[in-house]
Amino acid sequence: MNETPAVRCTGLVYRFGDRTAVDHLDLEVRPGEVFGLLGPNGAGKTTAIRAITTLLPVPAGMAAVFGRDCAGDRMAVRRLLGYVPQQLSADGALTGRENVALFARVFDVPRRDRARRVAEALADVDLTDAADRLAATYSGGMVRRLELAQALVSRPRLLILDEPTIGLDPIARTNVWERIAAVRAATGMTVLVTTHYMDEADQYCDRVALMHRGRVRALGTPDELKDALGGADVTLEDVFRHHAGGSLAGAADTEGGTYRDVRRTRNTAGRVG
Repeated sequence: MNETPAVRCTGLVYRFGDRTAVDHLDLEVRPGEVFGLLGPNGAGKTTAIRAITTLLPVPAGMAAVFGRDCAGDRMAVRRLLGYVPQQLSADGALTGRENVALFARVFDVPRRDRARRVAEALADVDLTDAADRLAATYSGGMVRRLELAQALVSRPRLLILDEPTIGLDPIARTNVWERIAAVRAATGMTVLVTTHYMDEADQYCDRVALMHRGRVRALGTPDELKDALGGADVTLEDVFRHHAGGSLAGAADTEGGTYRDVRRTRNTAGRVG
């Protein structure tokens, strides 16, 4: 028996004026997998993500989440999603607990369950001890984990992460991915992620799609894509360069920093991505 895909895009097109950002994209994400969407800046990754999350209007039939049409059934789609965007979504003037509680209200977590669900989400990302501190005092890695808790509090079937570790140092990046892996193992949720970090895609993604100029140019497991280029010495970065050309533009390599550093890094990433 065939399972309903977690995400299905069929001929997805999105244009900004005369520029085609997503060009007849066909894409399918299987339930329960970690799926990486890779590509250089301007490839159309973030635009595709925003269409799937219903943040951009698309014609009926072009995108669906667990069989729900992203154009005709937007509210049902949103109830299935947890979304961590590139842009900063945590409020520095609120505590970690208050930030997550705000998302619990927005996503209609029942009032009687909110306190428990907020506490569970914070525990899932190892922020219980810092829950009552202002988010403005958090490190970059802690901010990203807080945003992950915000997305998880509604217990989504599909978690969408747009550059989840941008601007973080290697230790903070690993911590974020460890929390994602733990929650996925406990819940079976599907994860759709964009990233410029090829090592992350290689290590954590079950399958990856490489986008270039609005279309998928390569699709498969990391090992399949590397094997297709010829062997043990091939890296996923080699695959990236082969299909997209040029360099890994836009990949941040700064330390995790502070809340202000994260805001500055994300705002820049949003402008160029």
